[in-house]
Amino acid sequence: MTTYTWARAESADAPVAVLLPGVNYSVQAPLLYWCATLLAERGWHVQAVDWTVDEVARADPLPFVETAVAEAFAASPAGTRRLVVAKSFGTYALPWARRAGIAGVWLTPLLTEEPVRQALRDGTAAELAIGGELDAFWQPDAIAGTAARLRSVPGAGHGLTRPGDWRGSIDLQAGILAEIARHLDEA
Repeated sequence: MTTYTWARAESADAPVAVLLPGVNYSVQAPLLYWCATLLAERGWHVQAVDWTVDEVARADPLPFVETAVAEAFAASPAGTRRLVVAKSFGTYALPWARRAGIAGVWLTPLLTEEPVRQALRDGTAAELAIGGELDAFWQPDAIAGTAARLRSVPGAGHGLTRPGDWRGSIDLQAGILAEIARHLDEA
């Protein structure tokens, strides 16, 4: 696991965001790339994580992801506001973020996993979780009653794309990014 500065904020007390990838979805992949760009343009310090998820990490993902997110924040300035932006496997950071009082944008959270599901169930309105209706991991009924903001994307799978429709996928992801921007403004 490595952490690196994606964008350094001009102000020492700027807000800080940590980006956590999925297993096969790096921080260079579209949704995380554009989230990093959006945050950087708004003056955030953006710290990215790069990892290789081996069998040990797959067998016990919580300590692997929690170590990564903690190290990424430790390598960042203190910041006036903190945020985790995570995709899929990176959403194993949810329990850590809840304990640390750090909000998140959770892209395709693994709601089939009890620690992730419980942490999001206990989420606040500062949390935004987005999943595709065709994604087996997206089970919003399992977190009914959460204060977190949930968005189910019609026709989208785990990649938050529409299978066989690249143009529709680009439009869909542009809408997701606009929603993330609104959420940041309101949270």
